[in-house]
Amino acid sequence: MPELPEVETVRRGLAPVMEGAVIARADINRPDLRWPFPANMAARLTGQKVLGLRRRSKYILADLASGETLLIHLGMSGRMLISGDPLGRFVHDHPAPEKHDHVVFHMQNGARITFNDPRRFGAMDLMETASPEAHPLLAKLGPEPLGNRFDETYLATALKGRNTPIKSALLDQRIVAGLGNIYVCETLYRAGISPKRRAGQISAARAARLVPIIREVLGDAILAGGSSLRDFRQADGELGYFQHNFDVYDREGEPCRGIGCTGHIARIVQSGRSSFYCPSCQR
Repeated sequence: MPELPEVETVRRGLAPVMEGAVIARADINRPDLRWPFPANMAARLTGQKVLGLRRRSKYILADLASGETLLIHLGMSGRMLISGDPLGRFVHDHPAPEKHDHVVFHMQNGARITFNDPRRFGAMDLMETASPEAHPLLAKLGPEPLGNRFDETYLATALKGRNTPIKSALLDQRIVAGLGNIYVCETLYRAGISPKRRAGQISAARAARLVPIIREVLGDAILAGGSSLRDFRQADGELGYFQHNFDVYDREGEPCRGIGCTGHIARIVQSGRSSFYCPSCQR
């Protein structure tokens, strides 16, 4: 499942051809993805100017001149691919339609944005721009890890008294929005904290130090274009490459990269998810 860096990478790729541009036509090629599309979706999108693109957690939000916002979730295999870009940053020729091209935006500037999703776990919806917190997918999300609300005091308070493992706490979207399995593993390694440690047992000072590390890991991943695991592609079709920088994720049995450490990366299962860590470095 694409995590925050992958979604932010796609948003940044779409911005040059969508922001300020008009959707000349929207082709909706099936009635649903993970859930049914909203009523009259094609008509509600056609002719609308895209005022801006935002990201909330793992969702891309396209604000429209109509006062509605298009919510996009990539799911497990969803890709937003650009062709015919007038800015010359992407492949110019429009490719032939493919079987899983479920939604296509024909932009007035000549660009075409195709949402391709073989597994159909993605989603699109329309909501009122003025009240995003009313949408069920956004209503209970915590603060953005790269935003001002997510600071040292907030995280230390949020973790206080929690009996769940710190790994599970950081994956809880009500505590912090957008963090997923890969980047929580990498964050805990850099922080020297075992994924098994109870969240409430971590001192306030140590919890506070997690905030800049989380931001550092996410920033590094965004600069690298995300991690190309399974189906992820950037908006220009290229692979991200942060997976080459993984310190622990998917490195079970390999030597720890910590200076002076002779340990090896271990894997345990927590709440059905694999946690990778160094038992020597992380306590």
